[in-house]
Amino acid sequence: MIVCKFGGSSVASSSQIIKVKKILEDNPNRRIAVVSAPGKRDKDDEKITDLLYKCNALVRNGSSSKPVFKKVAERFLQIAYELGLDQKPIELVLDDIRYKIDAGSGADYTASRGEYLSAFIISQYLKWEFVDAEDSIIIKSDGTVNPLTYDRLKMVFEDRRKRYVIPGFYGCGDDRMIKTFTRGGSDITGSVVARAVGADLYENWTDVSGIFSADPRLVKDSTVIDEITYKEVRELSDYGASVFHEEAIAPIQNTDIPINIRNTNKPEDKGTMIVPYSEKKKLAGVSVKGGLSRLSLRRLMLFKGQGTRHALLTMLHIFGVRPVYSLYGIDSVVWFFESKSAGESVLDAMCQRLKDEFMLDEIHVDSGYAIMGLVGTNLYESDSYLRAAERLKKENIKTYFMNYGASQVSATFGLKEEDKEKALEVVYDELFR
Repeated sequence: MIVCKFGGSSVASSSQIIKVKKILEDNPNRRIAVVSAPGKRDKDDEKITDLLYKCNALVRNGSSSKPVFKKVAERFLQIAYELGLDQKPIELVLDDIRYKIDAGSGADYTASRGEYLSAFIISQYLKWEFVDAEDSIIIKSDGTVNPLTYDRLKMVFEDRRKRYVIPGFYGCGDDRMIKTFTRGGSDITGSVVARAVGADLYENWTDVSGIFSADPRLVKDSTVIDEITYKEVRELSDYGASVFHEEAIAPIQNTDIPINIRNTNKPEDKGTMIVPYSEKKKLAGVSVKGGLSRLSLRRLMLFKGQGTRHALLTMLHIFGVRPVYSLYGIDSVVWFFESKSAGESVLDAMCQRLKDEFMLDEIHVDSGYAIMGLVGTNLYESDSYLRAAERLKKENIKTYFMNYGASQVSATFGLKEEDKEKALEVVYDELFR
């Protein structure tokens, strides 16, 4: 049994969906397809999910979604027409969806309809059975999967003679209303389905031939990693490598199901195999994430009171700030967070509230930071971390912090945003070339 997930680029057009069909037919063990909403057909195109979020924004502001939803409908009807499908049933479904969006069904329902329509059309084209994720996948309030999901899915996919298409990205909440995972959550759906059916392999089809040792857009000669562990891929994702969703490991963490990252446009490429454990002790890759701001705060004996860290983080979350990296001192803490998550006025209000409620001696926010992560199973056994630090120093690239030891497979460097690409290049040159 092979579970296949196809990303937005793989289902962006009728020509891509034809490739999907060939991939599925090439191996009879590929019996379940998890599909995303159509992505961009070219750099000037819009993703269906982005259009749907715009629809929801219009409704929230008291307008009809009709002008934007028209683009969504035209895209799906074009795909159906080019695949030779009857458009009438799809038109009826589209009309029903727009009515519910305009009636105020909410952001999760609206965003999920891209995956729903994609799976609906592809199941008709393949003549496979359509399974609605809403009926089987239960997502808890914290975004994790309710364990009841696995028993439900096992029953849904019980007939091994059939082949199935299920939409990714969403399920239902504990309140039985549609609930989505975070963006890119179709990867999570694929993992959930693979665990539920006890798959031998989970294939994740996208528009690149695997996970690269560095971003190929920045490091032109970076190579595809042939094998990487669950732990390593989570660390790389945390540092900005975006091929595979970092939360998609959780559902299959305690299984032995390997994940194969493949290229829909080059199905002959072997891609990257993500495995529970690996005997290969080597560096996996280096990645950098920019667009970060820094929040620094200090007070004498700040953490003397019980629960202070939790209270501080709760206050940050109230203002929409979620740290991606933390540094703690005896009387201080520094948090790095995505700059786009909060505007200047929100940050000013947050800092004033933090200063007043926690009687801080100092609090400061500044922007223009990046973090770079070096990932590999042999970090503790090699001098890679030191070599990277020495090379950065030699190239006059300032590091605001270095952290080695918090994870068994990664080391972190804090940088200025303006230095991130040069830092990535020189570290890759030092350790991978």
